[in-house]
Amino acid sequence: MTWTTRDIPDQTGRLAIVTGANSGTGYETALELARKGAEVVLAVRDVNRGQAAAKRIRGQVPKARLRVEALDLSKLASVTAFADRILAERLPIHILVNNAGIMATDRREETEDGYELQWATNYLGHFALTARLMPLLKAGRARVVQLSSIMHRQGRLRFEDLNHRQGYKPWPVYGQTKLAMLMFGLELDRRSRAGGWGLTSVVAHPGYARTGLIGSGPLGRRPVSRAMMQLVYRPFIEPLFSHSAADGALPILMAATDPGVGPGAFVGPQKAREMKGPPGPAKAEPHALVEADAARLFDMTEAELGVRFA
Repeated sequence: MTWTTRDIPDQTGRLAIVTGANSGTGYETALELARKGAEVVLAVRDVNRGQAAAKRIRGQVPKARLRVEALDLSKLASVTAFADRILAERLPIHILVNNAGIMATDRREETEDGYELQWATNYLGHFALTARLMPLLKAGRARVVQLSSIMHRQGRLRFEDLNHRQGYKPWPVYGQTKLAMLMFGLELDRRSRAGGWGLTSVVAHPGYARTGLIGSGPLGRRPVSRAMMQLVYRPFIEPLFSHSAADGALPILMAATDPGVGPGAFVGPQKAREMKGPPGPAKAEPHALVEADAARLFDMTEAELGVRFA
C-alpha cells in the first residue's frame, strides 16, 4: 500500500522545526505538518523568503500555526542565537527536520568560522543545532530527521582533511556531507538508545526531487548550461528519473511522523534506484554503516564545535 500525506497522523499540539523551509522539500514538509495541525517553525536563512513561504502555506491552510525564524547554518553564531531563542521558550520539541542544504559549489568557499561552505551548511550547522536543542528534544521525545541523499553512495569521509583544504571538488564534497548526515543520524540513534535520551533518530532522502537546489548546482550556474537546462533538460529529460518536490518530501514526512518508522531507520523513494517513487526503506551503502567511523566522526565533530550531546 502506497504511503501518502493522508497517512500522516494528527500533529495537533506538537512543535516542529524545519530548516530550509522556504522552498523545495523543506517547504512541502512544513506545509503538510501545518496541514496536520503542528505548530511549525520555519528556520530559514532569508527571513523575507521565509515570510513569503509562510504566506503561501496560509493560503492553503488558513489556520496554520507558523513562525519564521532566522537561521544561517553556515554561521555557528547564527545557530547558537537561534537555539538560544528556542530554548528560552522552554517548549518541548516533537519534530526536528534538518533539511536545509547547498549543493556542489563550483569553488571552495570558506565560512566566517573557517570551515568549507558545504561541510558547514549541510552537516556542521545541523550537528551543532541538534546538540544545542537537546534539552527540548529530550523533553518532547522528539523525532530527529537528518537529510541524506543518494549521493552518499559516492561520498567518502576524508578524516585527514574533512574541510577539503586540498583537492576541492564540488560533487565529492557534497557526497561527503550527505554521507556524514546519514552516519550522524544512525550514530545519534545508537547513542540515544545507549544513553536513554528517548529520541527517535531517523534519516531520510528525497531521491531526485525537482527543486531549486538542482538548478542552482554547477550545471544551472553556467549561462549556456542554464539555457539548456530550462529548454531541454528540465521539461523533457529530468521527469524521466525524478519526481516533484512534494513527492520528494514524502520520505521526510514518513520519517518524521509515521509510528511504523522506528529508530535508526533510513527512508527514501522506492523506484528508479531510489531516485523517485513512493517512500519506504532506503538502502545505506556499506561504508555508511561502519560504526567505528560514525563514532569517530561524532566525537571529532563534538570536539571541533565545542558541543556535547550527553
